[in-house]
Parts: sequence; structure tokens; C-alpha cells
Amino acid sequence: MKKLKIYLETTAVSNLDDPRNQESMIDMRALWELLKQNEYEVVISWVVMEEIEKNKKITKIDTLKGFLSQIEFEMIDKSDMIEELAEEIILNNILTRRSIRDCQHIACAMISNCDCIVSYNFNDINNIRTIKGIQALSMKYGYINVNIITARSLLNKGENQ
Repeated sequence: MKKLKIYLETTAVSNLDDPRNQESMIDMRALWELLKQNEYEVVISWVVMEEIEKNKKITKIDTLKGFLSQIEFEMIDKSDMIEELAEEIILNNILTRRSIRDCQHIACAMISNCDCIVSYNFNDINNIRTIKGIQALSMKYGYINVNIITARSLLNKGENQ
């Protein structure tokens, strides 16, 4: 069976080092162990790297970059195709221009044929309105459906936990 291809959105990476969100941090660290073992194909974009760099705490930047150095991932660079798809997300009223970075995350995942986006951004990305909108847009343009999930969804493999 082929490995699932996952896009790690910035909030997923940030939750690796966020004691305020203990449950999410525990889940992300458990997922990270699987990523270190290459259980999944991982995709990250320039958006993630820029958002990490914008953190006000240098120690947080270093910590998150340290985590990223532990895994293999495909880096997606900015492209016209991604920007055009991000604009389509806005034009289809899935998200607003205020959320352009979130649109770029989603576009990267769609264009990279990711199976899912791991995100803890419940305001803009990981919510039913965005999920339904992205499903419709994927069908319209012939992309595979990108599921939007948290790390816990990848950790639960059907066993009683």
C-alpha cells in the first residue's frame, strides 16, 4: 500500500512545541516519531518556513527548525500555479483575502496531490465550511480530495486506544 502524502501546515509544526496545548503537542510528537520513521510522505511549503521565521521568539524558531531537520520532506516553492489556485479559493468564497496564507497552504497541498493537510487552525482551515469548499473545488478542477485533519486522525489506526 502506498504511503499517505501529508502536508504539514504551520500550526501542526508549531504544536510540536506548545505547552499551552498539551493534548495537541502530545499528538504531534507521537506523529513526529512516525514521520522520523518515514511512515508518511511529508510536504512542507515556503509558507510554513516564512511563518516559522516570523515567530518573535528566536528559541522557538530554532526549536521548530530542529524538529524539521529530523524528518525528510518535499519542499514546495512559490509558483504561479499555487497563487492562481489560492485566488480561486478566495473567488469561490471558501476563505477571504485576509486568509491568503491559509489559501496558499491549501493550494500547495492540492497541487502536490496530498492526501491530507494536518492543521490545528480551526478558524480558517480545519472546519466544515472550508473542508466542504475545498472538496467542491477539488472536484471542479480535478484534484484529489484533500482531507483536513489533526495529528490524532493519523495516529488512530482503528485500534482501541
